[in-house]
Amino acid sequence: MSATEHSAPKDAIADAAPSNWVDRRAPAALRPYLRLARADRPIGTWLLLWPCLWSMALAQISLGERAPNLWFLILFVVGATAMRGAGCVYNDIIDRDIDAKVARTANRPIASGAASVWSGWAFLVALSLIGLLVLLQFNQRTILLGLVSLGIVAAYPFMKRVTYWPQAWLGLTFNWGALMAWTAVTGDLAAPALLLYVGGVFWTLGYDTIYAHQDKEDDALIGVKSTALKLGADTPPWLIGFYGIATACFALAGVAADAPSIYFAAVALGGAHLAWQAVGLDIYDPADCLRRFRSNRDFGAILFVGLVLASWASVS
Repeated sequence: MSATEHSAPKDAIADAAPSNWVDRRAPAALRPYLRLARADRPIGTWLLLWPCLWSMALAQISLGERAPNLWFLILFVVGATAMRGAGCVYNDIIDRDIDAKVARTANRPIASGAASVWSGWAFLVALSLIGLLVLLQFNQRTILLGLVSLGIVAAYPFMKRVTYWPQAWLGLTFNWGALMAWTAVTGDLAAPALLLYVGGVFWTLGYDTIYAHQDKEDDALIGVKSTALKLGADTPPWLIGFYGIATACFALAGVAADAPSIYFAAVALGGAHLAWQAVGLDIYDPADCLRRFRSNRDFGAILFVGLVLASWASVS
C-alpha cells in the first residue's frame, strides 16, 4: 500500500483514525454528514452503548435469564448509533463558533463550512426520528425515561460555558441508557441500575477528563471550561478517585443483583485497566490522551463479557 493510501485527506478530522472507512470509501457528498454523526470516530457510540448493554445483561441475571436478549441488543445498538449521531450534530451546531477556533475541531463539517447549519438541523431530525422509532419498541416507563433524557442532552453543549465540570454533565447523559435498559428488561427501576448509573457517571468523568486534555491550551485561550483545566497537573490522582468510585459502584451493582463471581472477576480486571489509564497518563501528550481515552471501549467490553459469562453461569 502506498504512503498516499495511508495518509488522511486534508479535510479529515484530527482525532479520526487515518484509515477510517469514511475518509477512505464514503462518497464525497455523504462524507460531511457521516463525519457530523462521528461515523469516522465510533468510540463515542461504544461509550454510549456499553451502559445499556451492561444494564440489560445485569437485569437478565437478576431475573435468572441468559444474556444477551438479541432483540434488545439490536435495538440498543441502533438507538445508540442514531442518538450519538444526533447528539454530535446538535453539539456541532451549537459549538460551531468555538469549534472553528480549536485546532482539533476546526475541520468539523459545520465549523469548516463543509455542511450548512440548515442541513445539519435536517440531518439531526432524521437521526432523531430513527431514535424515536427505536424508543417506541420499549415499554412505557422506558419511553418516558428516554423522553426525560432529552432535556439533559439539550443542556450539555452549554455546560462548558458555565462550569469547569462539563464532563460530569456528559456523564449524566451518556449513562442514561443504564436506567433505560433496566426498565426495558424488568419494567421498573431498582438499586443495581442506579448503582450502574452512578458508576457510569464517574467512569465518564474520568475518561472525558483525559480526552479534554487534548484541547486545554485552546480552551484556555477562548474561555471554554473543562475538568482538564480545573484539575491540571493533579489530574492523575483525581482520575484514580473517579475510577475507584466507578469500580466500587459497578461491584455493588453486582452485589445488589446477586451476580455470580465471574462478574466480580471482570470488575477487578476492568478496575486494573482503569488504573493503567490513570497512573500512566501523560497529560502533556495528546496522542497518549487519545489512546487511553479510546481504550475505554475495551473496558466496556471487559464488563460486558463478564456479565454475559455470569448470566450463563447463573442459569447453567
